[in-house]
Amino acid sequence: MTIIEAGKALRAKTVSSRELTEQCLARIEAGNPKCNAFLTLVAEEALAAAERADRELAGGQDRGPLHGVPIALKDVFRTKGIRTTCGSLLFKDHVPDYDCAVAGRLAGAGAVMLGKTHMHELAYGVTSNNPHFGPVRNPWNLQCVPGGSSGGSGAAVTAGMAYMAMGSDTGGSIRVPAAFCNTVGLKPTYGRVSRFGVMPLDFSLDHMGPLTRSVRDAALCLEILAGRDERDETSSHAAVDSYVPPEGVSINGLRVGVPSNFYFDRVDPDVAAAVRKMVQLSAGLGAQVDVVPVPDIASLNAIGRVILLSEAAAVFERYGDRREAFGADVRALFDQGMLLPATDYVNAQRLRRQFRDEFLRLFQGIDVLVTPVTPTVAKRIGAATVQINGVEEDFRLATTRMVRGINVLGFPAISIPCGFDANRMPIGLQIVARPFAERQLLAAAAALEDSTDFHRQSPEL
Repeated sequence: MTIIEAGKALRAKTVSSRELTEQCLARIEAGNPKCNAFLTLVAEEALAAAERADRELAGGQDRGPLHGVPIALKDVFRTKGIRTTCGSLLFKDHVPDYDCAVAGRLAGAGAVMLGKTHMHELAYGVTSNNPHFGPVRNPWNLQCVPGGSSGGSGAAVTAGMAYMAMGSDTGGSIRVPAAFCNTVGLKPTYGRVSRFGVMPLDFSLDHMGPLTRSVRDAALCLEILAGRDERDETSSHAAVDSYVPPEGVSINGLRVGVPSNFYFDRVDPDVAAAVRKMVQLSAGLGAQVDVVPVPDIASLNAIGRVILLSEAAAVFERYGDRREAFGADVRALFDQGMLLPATDYVNAQRLRRQFRDEFLRLFQGIDVLVTPVTPTVAKRIGAATVQINGVEEDFRLATTRMVRGINVLGFPAISIPCGFDANRMPIGLQIVARPFAERQLLAAAAALEDSTDFHRQSPEL
C-alpha cells in the first residue's frame, strides 16, 4: 500500500492509523533482526501518535496526506528526546533537545514517526556496512548491501516497515539505496528542503529527500517538506509548487535526453538493457528522445570528491583527538581530506560554477536527462571491488559514478525502479531536471511508473 492509498483508507475508515502503525511495528519486529534497518524504535510513542491521529481525523481535523501514516527518519535528522547517532560512536548517546526542520514539518503534517533508520557511519559511504552497529542488509538478498548512506531507509521502505523514510544525499545517498532496494528516491534541488538540524557531512553538497514506494508518494512528501526556512541560510526563497502528478499524466512532447557519452560506457549489460527499455517506453508514451553529449562527468566527479573530502574533513576536524571512534574507511577519508591543499578546493569550487553553466546550457535543449543510477546492482557485503564487463573497479567509486556529479550541480534527480537483473536484484533509473523543475521531473517519473509494475514488487523477507 502506498501513502496515497493508505490516506484514502484512513479517510474511508476502512483502516485506522493505529492499525497501520501496528502493521509496520510487526514487520519491524519480524524483519529488523534480519536486515538491521532500524537503529532506534519508538513504538510506544508511535502508537500514541497514531491514536492521536485517529482522534483528530474522527473529529474532522485533517492535517493532510501524511496524517496518521507511519514514517521513519534516517539517523542524521535530529529529533527532540530521541537518540540521534549519525551511525557513529561519537554520538551514540546523543539525545537532541530540539527537532530538525524536517522532523518538525512531518510532525505538523500528522505523520507517525516509528524511529530512526540505520546508515553508513556519519553518512560517509555507499554500503551501510557500519562497523559499530552492524551492517544493514538488503531485503532482496541479505548477503548484499542496501546501498548507502541511507541504507536503512531503503531497506525499511522496501520491506514494508515504513511508508516513507527520509534520507540525505551528498553523493548519491538517497538514489543509490533506492536503486539497490527497488524504491523511489528523490533528491530535490539544493536548498529546496531545509537542512536545519540535520547532522552534516558536507554543507555545500548535502540534500534532504524521501524514499517511498511510489513517485506520487515522494511528490506529496516534497510538498510538505519544501519551502523557505530562515534557520537554514542555504534554504531557497523559490515558491513551492504543486508536485503530485495527476492520474494519467502525459509526457507527450517531453524532451528526453539520453547521454551519448560516459553513462553507458562501463555498465553491466542487465542494467544498460533495463534503462534503455525505459527510454523506449518514454518514446512510446510520446516523448521526444534525443541522444545528447553531456559535459565531462569524470572531471565533475573529481571536483565533487575534492569538495567532499575537504568539507567533510573540516566538519569533523574537531574530533581529531578521537580517532579510535571512527571506522577504518571513514577515518581514511578524513585523513585524505586533511591532506588536500586549499588551492585544490578553491579550484574545484571555481570549476563547479563552470560545469553548472555548461549543464544549464544542456538543459536548454532537453527537459530531463535519463541515465542508470548505478553501473551494477547491489553486491555482497564486504566487497571492496566490483567486476564490470570483466574490469575490476573500486566499489565506492563505481557506485557513485552516475550520481555524484548531480550533487555538485545541485540539480534535482530521482531514482525509480526499472527492472531486475538475472538474479532478481533491483535496477534503478535516474531522471535529472534543471533546478527547481521538480514538477516536470516527477511528472516524467510518474508516467513511466504508471506504465510498469516494478515499484509494486516486494522482497520476501
